[in-house]
Amino acid sequence: MNTTSSKIILYVGILAVSIVAPYLFPAYALQLAILWIMILFALTWDAMGGQMGYNSLGNIVFFGVGMYISAVAQIGLYFDVGEYTSAYGAIKVDFDYGQYFTGLTLGVIAAAFGAMVVAVAFGRIVLGLRGPYFAIGTLGVALSAGELLGAWEWVGAGSGISMPVYPGDPDDRSLLFYFMCFAAAAATFFFYRWLYTTRFGLALNAIRDDEEKAEAMGIHTVRYKIVNWAMSAFFLGISGAIYGNMIGFIEPLEVAFPTVTFGIFMVLMALMGGKGTLWGPVVGATLFHIIKEVTWTHLLGWQWVALGMLVIIIVVYFPQGIMGWAHDKWPDFFGIEVEEAPAEDIEEAA
Repeated sequence: MNTTSSKIILYVGILAVSIVAPYLFPAYALQLAILWIMILFALTWDAMGGQMGYNSLGNIVFFGVGMYISAVAQIGLYFDVGEYTSAYGAIKVDFDYGQYFTGLTLGVIAAAFGAMVVAVAFGRIVLGLRGPYFAIGTLGVALSAGELLGAWEWVGAGSGISMPVYPGDPDDRSLLFYFMCFAAAAATFFFYRWLYTTRFGLALNAIRDDEEKAEAMGIHTVRYKIVNWAMSAFFLGISGAIYGNMIGFIEPLEVAFPTVTFGIFMVLMALMGGKGTLWGPVVGATLFHIIKEVTWTHLLGWQWVALGMLVIIIVVYFPQGIMGWAHDKWPDFFGIEVEEAPAEDIEEAA
C-alpha cells in the first residue's frame, strides 16, 4: 500500500469516527467538541512557534476578541448591546430561528476577520521583538485584553454577557456546535497542510532557521510574520465565536481570555505532539485533552499535579515531541529516507 492510499484511508477513518462520535457518546458531546477546539489551538500556535520559531504566549487574545466580536454582532443586529448587557434593567430577549442563525453566521464571520485586524495591528508592534521578549510581550497583550474588557461596561464588564439562547432542542444544539467545532478544526488542518507545501511555508521555515539570513536573501520577514499571525488569528477568532455560543456565557478572564489555562494549553499540546510537524499538534492535543478530562474526573484536586508530571515526562524523554520521536524511531513508516554512511567512513570511524 503506497503513502497516498494510506493517507486517504486515515482521513476517511478520522472523518467516519468524527461523524458518528456524538451519536455514540451523546453525553460527551461537549467534551468531544472542545477536543476539536484544542486541536485548532495547537495547530494555530504551531504555525507561529513551530513553523516560524516565534513562541507566542498571547495567541489566546484572538480567541477572546473573536468571542466578544461575535457576541456584539449577534446581539447588535437586533438589540442595543449596552441595554442588553446592562446589570440594571437588562432586557429579556428571545431569538427565533431566523434571528439566531443569521446572527450566529454574521458573528462567526465578523469574529474571524475582526481577529485578523487585531493581529495585524498588534503584529506591527510586537513582531519586532524576538525570543523571550516576544513571548513576554504577547503574554502582556493577552493579560491586558482580559482586564480591559473586564472594565468595559458596554459589553457587560466583569458581569459578562449571556449569549443568545438556541431556540431549538438541546440535543440539536449539542450536535450543531459539535459539528461546527469539527468543521473549524478540519478547515484549519487542511489549510495549514496546504500552506506548508507552498513558498510561504518555506519562508516561515527560513525565518525559524535564521531570520537574518532570510532577510539577506530578500524575504520580507516582517510581512510574513504579520500575515502568518493574522492567519492564526482568523481561525482562533472562529473558535472563539463558536465556543462562546456553545458555553452560552462570556466572562472576560475565565472564559474569553483564559491565559493560564487555554493560553498555556495550546503551547503544551504543540510541544507534546512535536512542534514544527503537521500531525504533531493534532496528536498532542488529542492526548492532552484525554488525559486532562480523565484527571479532572478521577483525580480532582490532583489534576494539575498529574498534568505537570506529564509535561516533565515529555520534556525529559521526548524533547522533540511524540511525532519527532516517532520520526526518528520509524522513519520508513513516515516516508523519511535515511542515507547510510559509506562503508569506508564507518571503518574509519571504528
